Amino acid sequence: MAASELIRADNDVQITVDSVSSSNSQTQTTSQRVANGNPTRCASTSPATDEGEGHSRGKWCGPCRRLREDPITRFFRCLKNRSEYNKINGSDEHDNPLPNEWWKTGVAFLYAAINLVFTTVIITVVHERVPDKSLNPPLPDKFFDYVDRVPWAFTVTEVNGLILVGLWLVQWVFLKHKAIVGRRCFFLIGTLYMYRCVTMYITTLPVPGKHMVCAPKLYNDSTGKIWRILQLISGGGLSLTGSHLMCGDFLYSGHTVMLTLSYLFIKEYSPSWMWWYHWFCWALSASGVICILVGHEHYSIDVVIAYFVTTRIFWWYHTLANSHGLRRAPNNFLSRTWWNPIFDFLEKNVQTTVPVVFWSPLALLSSCRQRYRVVGGERVE
Repeated sequence: MAASELIRADNDVQITVDSVSSSNSQTQTTSQRVANGNPTRCASTSPATDEGEGHSRGKWCGPCRRLREDPITRFFRCLKNRSEYNKINGSDEHDNPLPNEWWKTGVAFLYAAINLVFTTVIITVVHERVPDKSLNPPLPDKFFDYVDRVPWAFTVTEVNGLILVGLWLVQWVFLKHKAIVGRRCFFLIGTLYMYRCVTMYITTLPVPGKHMVCAPKLYNDSTGKIWRILQLISGGGLSLTGSHLMCGDFLYSGHTVMLTLSYLFIKEYSPSWMWWYHWFCWALSASGVICILVGHEHYSIDVVIAYFVTTRIFWWYHTLANSHGLRRAPNNFLSRTWWNPIFDFLEKNVQTTVPVVFWSPLALLSSCRQRYRVVGGERVE
């Protein structure tokens, strides 16, 4: 009786030990399989005697396995890591009332670039239809009746325009919410130049002065027209660069558009206490517009229409952008504009007025370094 109990006790101990060792081996295998949160092929369930098979199963693991990933898989893994990083750092754009959404800014930039290039095409087309100035004298203009032409005045216009655009670019770079402001600027530039294409094409005015030198017409020379388009684009459409030798782009004035729009953005997105800066930019803009007329480079109607269209579209757009209750109001007549769907696309997730906040140079540099490190860290994972 004692011997049988002893044998039973020994069997119980053996079963217990076997179960513990079995549990440990399962835990080991499981821990190997879920290492780093991902299954790995290094963990082999084959017996220890099958070394060759176990080696072949586990040779592609860790960094070596990532090297074998195709570019598409690696791209989506980086996107997943990026989204997880944003959630951990509390930068989820869905919870941000002022999301950057740089991809929308890119779409707005593409929209502006297409319309600017299309403008050069229309200028080349209209140039072929401009009436001969020897047969068709300039139209009567009251400003020209009272003010004689000053040859260097248009140079002042272009210099003022370059200064204003440069000041706005520097100011935009240091804005905290530059992505939102940038797509607003690109959309307005693209829309204004698209309107300009329409007005230039449907009504071709004669040159406003006998002093203007127009390049010879090419008629059916398509290659020559393409070279003129490229020359106009490369020189920015400025007389200072010698790229603008074509006539017909009078109604309405593109120089007035850029002078006025640059000042409006500078004033809107700079603090009110910088009144001296606002007055300086206003003086540059106003003197530049006046010098267009003093140089007899545009009719007065060209400048007036350009100023009117630029200011109204700027004010309409920012009225909708800053008045969130007005966007879905039933009596909002601004929602009937053709560009309202584009506005909804660009401003859909902007839930509040964009504050005027600037990065310091050191903070801007630190932010750029941090973004570079994040992207670099995702690539080497």
